[in-house]
Amino acid sequence: NINDVENLLYKKLDANIAILRGTTADTHGNITMEDECLILENLAAAQLVHNQGGKVIVQVKRIVPKGSLDPLQVKIPGIFVDALVVADGEAHMQTFAEAMNENYVGRGEKGIRERKIRPLDVKKVIARRAAMELKKNAIVNYGIGIPEIIAQVADEENVTQELIATVEPGAIGGSPAGGLSFGASAFPEAIITQDQMFDFYDGGGLDQAFLGLAETDAKGDLNVSKFGVKIAGCGGFINITQNAKHVFFCGSFTAGDSDIIVEEGKLIIRRDGQIKKFIKHVQQITFSSDTARKNHKPVLYITERAVFRLAAETIELIEIAPGIDLQHDILDKMEFRPTISPALKEMDKRIFSEALMSLSLK
Repeated sequence: NINDVENLLYKKLDANIAILRGTTADTHGNITMEDECLILENLAAAQLVHNQGGKVIVQVKRIVPKGSLDPLQVKIPGIFVDALVVADGEAHMQTFAEAMNENYVGRGEKGIRERKIRPLDVKKVIARRAAMELKKNAIVNYGIGIPEIIAQVADEENVTQELIATVEPGAIGGSPAGGLSFGASAFPEAIITQDQMFDFYDGGGLDQAFLGLAETDAKGDLNVSKFGVKIAGCGGFINITQNAKHVFFCGSFTAGDSDIIVEEGKLIIRRDGQIKKFIKHVQQITFSSDTARKNHKPVLYITERAVFRLAAETIELIEIAPGIDLQHDILDKMEFRPTISPALKEMDKRIFSEALMSLSLK
């Protein structure tokens, strides 16, 4: 307890080996990262290990003579580096999916960038509804999974440049990448270190955060970190959700094998998932609804068939998809009964059409 505020004490890490990467090294071990889509916490890791008498190994594409690097571009000074390994091609992939994408370091040709339209499916329905919450000039974070598709929808609707997307590893601006390239952004305005980004997040800098919805309970608590004996961990989920000004949880209403389609402007459930995600009590609290209420934080839970908001004691149903039966498709698939808004309405019909939504940010 510091100044009557509860804090977490993190013990110092003990590490004697750091295996890092950069793009170019000089013969004194100074490292630049001009082809890297992220800087991450390379410097912090190098300093930690070096100061504990360990060994710092850095993989790079090339080695150049001492004095040929711009000192302002050096991300890991050579005084922290013990060994260099030269690698390229498949041994030095820029992301897990791509060997090198010039767009991720801002060197691609913006004018010829192709806008891809994602087919309309359940995931896109959720992402479209979430995209309707985007605010002009907002500083935004998109999480992994369905939130990645929100960035795609923003691209489709040509509104990406009207907000500032950030990704927790350090990219600011541009269009966040998805899948195995998650963490990178196409044409970012800046790339900072991961620890600097989390300092910004922890300080309340995010206007909006869109994250996944694994399971939630009657209070509105969320679990994304522990399921039975499987521990996925919380990652940056707690930092982001507890400090962003407005939080949106996005995910399917049920889990498991399902067959749900969009047809003639309606959501059709041909076979529903058998696993309930709206349960009485989550196994582990990764997002605290009590803390959100205490801080007067607006929270939405967005699924393909229903939208809820965090209310005084539970969650409140505020929207339902066209084609969905309230009792059979929603209430019967929950382990608790939410409050139902007296102003309950249908989700926007544009979400369920193949045509673009003509999205306009406010």
